[in-house]
Amino acid sequence: MKKLNILFIAALSLLLITAGCGDNDRSAEADQDVPHIVFVTGDEEYRSEETMPMLARILKNRYGFEVTVCYALTDGIIDPNRTDNIEGLEALENADMMVMNTRFRNLPDDQLRYIVDFAESGKPMAGFRTATHAFSYGEDHPNHHMDFEWPHEVFGLPWISHHGGDNSTDVFINENQADHPILRGVEPFHARSWLYHSDTLKEDAVPLLIGRAVRGAEPGGEHFDDPHEIAWTHTYEGEHGTSRVFFTTLGHPFDFFKESMRRLSINGIFWALGLEDEIPENGLNVDYVGEFDPNNAGFGDQYKPNMRPEDIPLKVEE
Repeated sequence: MKKLNILFIAALSLLLITAGCGDNDRSAEADQDVPHIVFVTGDEEYRSEETMPMLARILKNRYGFEVTVCYALTDGIIDPNRTDNIEGLEALENADMMVMNTRFRNLPDDQLRYIVDFAESGKPMAGFRTATHAFSYGEDHPNHHMDFEWPHEVFGLPWISHHGGDNSTDVFINENQADHPILRGVEPFHARSWLYHSDTLKEDAVPLLIGRAVRGAEPGGEHFDDPHEIAWTHTYEGEHGTSRVFFTTLGHPFDFFKESMRRLSINGIFWALGLEDEIPENGLNVDYVGEFDPNNAGFGDQYKPNMRPEDIPLKVEE
């Protein structure tokens, strides 16, 4: 896929139809060089059903990308607690990039195969926070390798442990990578996410950001324990090619209130697509498109009830 001039992409945005969950056909008007990104959501804690559509709106409305967001559904209603169903994954068959933000899913094989096949395609990928433990099938299940081995190989890190929700994280630039395109316009910031351990990060990973655990949820707290990598690039050698991968263990919904978190995410997606030359020195414009007012992280009924994919617009008319 050739690199695209940002202004040219933006000019195409009015020609694109909104891609919803399960819509895996490009519009007749859409230029085939316009990247099509599929966001795979489904976590019962961190509101990926709200944060990932926010990023998708930025990519679609500001940069003209085609986007599809797939959700965990029960009878057409978004249900983050439903671990065995994410509808619309067939969109990955024609996608240029996959972005994953799932947690402890146990999808049936007919859905899982779309994700696995995409990972083996050599196309770019990105992951957020709980994609280190995207699946949970259990020791006696034939898909048990998806629980730890798969995220380690694909994203660079499996689930290990974290410092707990009473704490938060101060985010620092890895000075050895300060000139990396993903870090253009990204400044140190305080994240509501509590710090994940990264002791088994893949040796080929390139750490971009380092986190220090902070006592308490607010900035200014005492640092404790060792620092850990919280954002990196990685390459995955799939069956049919080599994928560029961007990953961050950040992803609490309130993290995305920070401009640097949104810029890290969008810059990372551009880099994975091979569009790093399109990232200006001060980073990409990541101002919100439409409203972003996510519920807090939490289990149970913390998510917004009775929402359907069609209730979450991806194309926003100015």
